[in-house]
Amino acid sequence: MNTADFDVVILGAGPAGNALALALAHKARDPSRIALASPAAPRLPQSGNTASAGIDPRCLALNHGSRVFLETLNAWPQAAADIQQVHVSQRNRLGRVIIDHRELNVPRLGSVVRYDDVLVALQNALESSGVTRIEARAQPRLSGQHVECRYEGGVVTARLAVQSDGARPEGLQRHYGQHAVLSNVRASRPQPGWAYERFTQTGPLAALPHPQGNDIYSIVWCCSPEQAEMLRGLPAAEFDRLLHEQFGDRLGSFESVSRRAVFPLALHAGPSRINARCIAIGNAAQTLHPVAGQGLNLGLRDVAQLAQSLSRWLLRPESNPDPFCVEFTRRRRADRWLTIAITDFLPRVFSTRNPLVEHAGGAALLAMDIFPPLRNQLARQLLEGLRS
Repeated sequence: MNTADFDVVILGAGPAGNALALALAHKARDPSRIALASPAAPRLPQSGNTASAGIDPRCLALNHGSRVFLETLNAWPQAAADIQQVHVSQRNRLGRVIIDHRELNVPRLGSVVRYDDVLVALQNALESSGVTRIEARAQPRLSGQHVECRYEGGVVTARLAVQSDGARPEGLQRHYGQHAVLSNVRASRPQPGWAYERFTQTGPLAALPHPQGNDIYSIVWCCSPEQAEMLRGLPAAEFDRLLHEQFGDRLGSFESVSRRAVFPLALHAGPSRINARCIAIGNAAQTLHPVAGQGLNLGLRDVAQLAQSLSRWLLRPESNPDPFCVEFTRRRRADRWLTIAITDFLPRVFSTRNPLVEHAGGAALLAMDIFPPLRNQLARQLLEGLRS
């Protein structure tokens, strides 16, 4: 039997790729046969800077399940803001729902961390993992029973490849006609532990507690591309005024404390298995609308299940990985498509500008607030996904 350079090569070193490399290293007989391939990138700064610092302005809302998983990998960042309650409402309509961690018997619903801080924690953990790093953007190609990963400096082979980012999923697509405006603001009346999701006619507006200060919130404002560009260019005082107008008075007035960034929003979802020797996870399998903050949480569930499915194969990596790949795709199917459906439905139904639909949405929020089983069923899905 021909030998391969590696048992598994992971293509893309974002949070999902790094987490998978760590998880597989914990299960492999020889962690050096796990390769992580990505273009060379500057070392990210350590956490502890101001709210406006960092290469990437994004903050991530990681649910309780994701936090527990990263803690088992010794890759949880030092700075995090806990979410204990989530307040969901609709602008200019009746109906709201509050999700409380105590009803679900968890210490927190989730935590907000800076994107850069997550990468730093994962990079630090990888340094002592034994995983092989390859600085290259590799392209996988099926070659017999192996995968060839070609890059500018040469080629490596692996028994199995995992695409974790850098490749847009091919399959289901939807462009929402929305962009997300990201910013950090200081609130005059902060509510520690509370996160807010407010549906407006132009899209969802989220205010999340920020790890850099009890009075700082990470704003994700979804609106039309034209409005997003207008908001990006506004003076800080005018942006703060419009934000307060849309969000309401629950946190008092706002004061911008960072630059603003704008990202287009779209759904792309493809198969978990690209071919017989290549698996897709994370953003290479699905990119979601940011409503409810499910993107990386879903990706980390991909990681956890793939590591579990491959754990037995990694004890005998010379054997056929196909049955374990089939198990992974089967176990991930229901959770993936249910989460995709929820995050696709919510931003569209609440921004139809149809009064009947908006009132129905308000009634649904009210029903969940009155009947805990309805509320907790949705909360459990967002908290830990659908278990198979």
